[in-house]
Amino acid sequence: MPFSKEAAQTQEQLEIDVLTDEPCRLIVWNDEVNTFEWVIETLVDICGHSQEQAEQCAYIIHFRGKYAVQQGPFDDLKTKAEAIIDRGINATVEGVPA
Repeated sequence: MPFSKEAAQTQEQLEIDVLTDEPCRLIVWNDEVNTFEWVIETLVDICGHSQEQAEQCAYIIHFRGKYAVQQGPFDDLKTKAEAIIDRGINATVEGVPA
């Protein structure tokens, strides 16, 4: 028996809810454009990092190419990633590997 449109929408919403409930990581990527100071200021302003924590993250981003600067629910990290991107820094949200 085929699923109804309502059942399909309910299943799709359930899959989205499961995805957004999974722990995620906010990844900030290195580039050759942004300064350490700008990345540090961004992490302090958007992620709530201390100055020292933001500096450490900036160095890791620089030397490793990327770094997970924060973990949490998808919706929270998506908002932060968008704010970081608005400042010209590349950021993504990824699921935490099991």
